[in-house]
Amino acid sequence: MIGCVLSILMAVFTACNVQSKREKAKETPVYEVESNHLPIADPYILCYNHKYYAYGTHTDGFGVFTSEDLRHWRRGPIVLSPDNSWGTRWYWAPEVYYIPSKNKFFMFYSVDEHINVATADSPEGPFIQDPKQPIVEEKGIDTSLFIDTDGKAYLYYVRFTDGNVIWAAEMDEDLKHIKTETLRQCVSAVEPWETMMGKVTEGPSVVKEGDTYYMLYSANDYRSKDYGVGCATAKSPLGPWTKQSDNPIFKRGMKNTKDFVGIGHGAPFKDLNDEYMYVFHVHQNDSTIHPRHALINTSLRFSNGKAQIDGDVIEPCLVK
Repeated sequence: MIGCVLSILMAVFTACNVQSKREKAKETPVYEVESNHLPIADPYILCYNHKYYAYGTHTDGFGVFTSEDLRHWRRGPIVLSPDNSWGTRWYWAPEVYYIPSKNKFFMFYSVDEHINVATADSPEGPFIQDPKQPIVEEKGIDTSLFIDTDGKAYLYYVRFTDGNVIWAAEMDEDLKHIKTETLRQCVSAVEPWETMMGKVTEGPSVVKEGDTYYMLYSANDYRSKDYGVGCATAKSPLGPWTKQSDNPIFKRGMKNTKDFVGIGHGAPFKDLNDEYMYVFHVHQNDSTIHPRHALINTSLRFSNGKAQIDGDVIEPCLVK
């Protein structure tokens, strides 16, 4: 009798163990790696409906990459093509936002050194520019949208006024035009680390924590190994802005940047747990700039008027 009971228990244990292994196998996807790099520069990540969408500078027009874990990314469709936008060359730095009040996704980007916006019903596009004309007539690049707690929207972008200089303006309600009378200069290149290769401040992103506005930006020419990230703060979305005393806050040679060079032009985003992270690009390697690729720092913190990018680095890969 005891032997029979033991046999039954062993059979049950074996069956449960096999079932557990099967369930574990289902929970652990097997990926076929296409590339060890996420092949975009000037990257931006949108977290929407429990999924991540990555956009960036890559070819004429923009594609999208999707992920559920930030490590493994799949190539999606072309989301904006020259057929659906003004301009035909130099498609740079797309950023995509879901605007609930309009039930639309807005892509802000630059093409042919002019700032533009297109809309879509899905983060996977297609994005269509209507009307097909830049937001402003003058040249500009590197757009970034910020909507304040009072509902007012502001657009930050680079104007070519004594180098690459970051400016901001309040937007009209349609999010397709700026109120030019509100244009204010925010940040320009004057510090030694910002002027090593030309006078460059670019790639702005604004976050509000408490009553403080934090602007993350990149400086120095992107071709420099010492391209880096700084932060400035203000009490108003239009400034005046004060640069953080320990800038640059993220650059090569730090304990969490390994051997990467050309670190910069990133953007903050919130993960599925509503925690800030920072996506950024780096040079191909120590001796070659292009093609650049995107990495993710797992911790971006704002406190006491300072920003810190001090987490581990996720190295995304492209899978089939």
